Amino acid sequence: MVELEDVPELIDPVMVAAFEGWNDAGDAASSAVEHLDEIWGGKVFAALDAEDYYDFQVNRPTVWMDGGVRRITWPTTRLSVVRVTEPRTRDLVLIRGIEPSMRWRTFCQELLGLAHELGVEMVVILGALLGDTPHTRPVPVSGVTSDGDLARRLDLEESRYEGPTGIVGVLQEACAHAGIPTVTFWAAVPHYVAQPPNPKATLALLNKVEDLLDVRIPLGELPEDARAWQLGVDQLAAEDSEVAEYVQQLEEAKDTAELPEASGEAIAREFERYLKRRDNQPPGKASEGDPAE
Repeated sequence: MVELEDVPELIDPVMVAAFEGWNDAGDAASSAVEHLDEIWGGKVFAALDAEDYYDFQVNRPTVWMDGGVRRITWPTTRLSVVRVTEPRTRDLVLIRGIEPSMRWRTFCQELLGLAHELGVEMVVILGALLGDTPHTRPVPVSGVTSDGDLARRLDLEESRYEGPTGIVGVLQEACAHAGIPTVTFWAAVPHYVAQPPNPKATLALLNKVEDLLDVRIPLGELPEDARAWQLGVDQLAAEDSEVAEYVQQLEEAKDTAELPEASGEAIAREFERYLKRRDNQPPGKASEGDPAE
C-alpha cells in the first residue's frame, strides 16, 4: 500500500465506494465510480493487499503484455482521490474494487482506518440490484442510512432490511458503528436485461450523488449512452411478444403505484432539482436531456 504521506491535504473529503459483484447489477454502481475517476482524472494512492481478501480461484488475476514484458494484474480494491471545483472545491476519495472473498470485517476496518486518517466527513456507498422495474421508466434509486438523524435531515429511508447482505451492507454498518455518517444509494436494474453495462442506472446513481454532495458532475457521453441503451432494449422487446407484454405489465404496475407522486410537492421537488442543475451549468453551454430523470 502507498503511504498516506503521498496524499495532499484534502478539502472537505467524502468517500464514495462501489464494489463489483453481488451488489453491482448491470455494473451500474462500479461504472458510476469509474466515471467519477475518469472524468476528474483520479490518482490512485493506495491498494489493499489482494492476498488478504481475495480467493484467486474465484477472482483470477490477469496476465498482460507491457511492451515485451509479461505482467500480472491482481484483483484488489484501489483508492484514488479527485478534486471537485464546481460549485465549490472539495475532494472525493473513490473506492473501486471487487467484493472480497474473505475477512470482510478486517477489510472494512482497513477502509475505515484510511477514512479516519484522511479526515473523511461522510461515506457514500453505491449499489445496484435486480428488480421488477421496466426499462422504459425512470430508474428507481433508494437512499438509505442506519442513522436516524441523517435520515430525517436528508429525507432518506432508515435501513430496515433483514436478510442476506453483501459488502455494501457490511461496510454501511461498520461506518455506522464507527460514527461516520453514511448513505447508500441503490439503483434498481430490470431483471430481464441484467447484462452490463446499464448506463441509464449509472446515470441515475450519479444524479443522486450530485444532489447529495451539491456538486456538478460532468456527464460526458453518459446521457447519449443511456438513450442508446433504452432504444436497444426497446428493439429487443419489440422482437419478442412475450417480453413486450411483460414490459407493458411492469409499466402499468409502476404507473399505478406512483400515482400519488403526481402531486404538487413531487413536481416542486423535481423543478427545484432542474433549476439547481441549470444554475450549475457552465456559461454558454446548453443543458443536455437526461433519460434518468
